[in-house]
Amino acid sequence: MSESTDTRRIFLYSRFERINHWVQAALVLTLLVTGFEIHGTYSLLGFETAFDVHNFCAWTWLVLFIFDIFYLAVTGEWRQYTPTLRKLYDVMHYYMIGIFRGEPHPVPKSERAKHNPLQRLTYLGIVSVLIPFQMITGFLYYYYNDWAAIGLEGLGLGFMAALHTIGAFAFLVFLIVHVYMTTTGHTVFCHIKAMCTGWEEVEGACAAEERAST
Repeated sequence: MSESTDTRRIFLYSRFERINHWVQAALVLTLLVTGFEIHGTYSLLGFETAFDVHNFCAWTWLVLFIFDIFYLAVTGEWRQYTPTLRKLYDVMHYYMIGIFRGEPHPVPKSERAKHNPLQRLTYLGIVSVLIPFQMITGFLYYYYNDWAAIGLEGLGLGFMAALHTIGAFAFLVFLIVHVYMTTTGHTVFCHIKAMCTGWEEVEGACAAEERAST
């Protein structure tokens, strides 16, 4: 696709945000691959190696998650994830219908709003619900032998394993949808490029709106 004359480049993602994004992506992928191997879905690294790698990535992810919460709090970036229903229907309609008609995105990216309403709700749900759920079930599963000491022996190991597996499939679904969504920009790889360079290309009416607001 040829570049529009109205295209404008805006800097959206700091170096920390980009590195953090790709590190988390690598951790989630590694946890999924090793986790399903531990459950006997296939044999790739061998059970012991998969188990060790899985645990190392889990602890690394926990430390990174705590640091991310601290980063969002002290930098004010948490505002980028504040949920809103404004134009939520428009965004959903765009992804279901408008995108296939070549319509412009109803909520263009900007320095003030990196994420549209649907992204905000999704990311908030992942950070506040799915990630804690997966970490808690994972660490409870790992420390099964200590359940009696904290009064959790009635939960059942199989039940906890099932919960952790459900969380893993939820992450897998999100990952597939997330990768697909990265291809819905004005070019197939423009969003991926933005997460590598920090610069997002906004074109057409979106670029005009950005210029009018600055």
